[in-house]
Amino acid sequence: MKNLFMVKILLILFFALSGLTAAQELRASAGADLVSRYIWRGIEINNTPNIQPSIALGAGGFEIGLWGSYTLSNQTFATDEIDLYLSYGFSTDAGDFVFLLTDYYFPNSGTPLGHFQDNGGAHTLELGAVYNGPVSFALYYNFYNDPGNNIYFEIGYSFAVSGIDFGLIAGGTSGSKDNPVYYGSDGFALINLGISVSKEVIVTDKFGLPLSASFIVNPNDDIAHLVFGCSFSL
Repeated sequence: MKNLFMVKILLILFFALSGLTAAQELRASAGADLVSRYIWRGIEINNTPNIQPSIALGAGGFEIGLWGSYTLSNQTFATDEIDLYLSYGFSTDAGDFVFLLTDYYFPNSGTPLGHFQDNGGAHTLELGAVYNGPVSFALYYNFYNDPGNNIYFEIGYSFAVSGIDFGLIAGGTSGSKDNPVYYGSDGFALINLGISVSKEVIVTDKFGLPLSASFIVNPNDDIAHLVFGCSFSL
């Protein structure tokens, strides 16, 4: 059964790549973020500096890509991560919409890459929907390999002051009694309140370095984080 599921995933990826490479206006991107620690949706995944590489291939509204996070410590962490995603986005007069399918995989967790199994496999699958307008909204739902089918939701607002971009976010979870460890709650909880600032520092006429800092509070865990990041792209 797990092999059949893997075959289905590979077939989906094959047809997605085939469709993208057949498109006339193919685009590609690659880059990496360097962060002082890895905080995800208000949760501390790793408390060491991380390098977070990414590659993507897209055409039209479709994009397929890989995103990862690896500690820069000389220790091996089970939180090192590789995510495969497939997204479709489009724009309207009311704002921009994006729908995503994400496969979360942790290579150092001790579970083999090919082990597809609901409740205990190497891959957790998530569906997401994002709206970006004057105010942004996002909703994410785990539908595979999470016995609690955890949900995360977020609202955000962006503005600029003196050439510096600011972002405000508030995120929470419905919680899960079957898998409360995933977001740290068995019921409704706010887990991600924060403010971020970002600006691209111009180094040369052909190169700019985006820098950012975020102050993040997780009221459910009663903890705060201050994170610095910079981005590089090809």
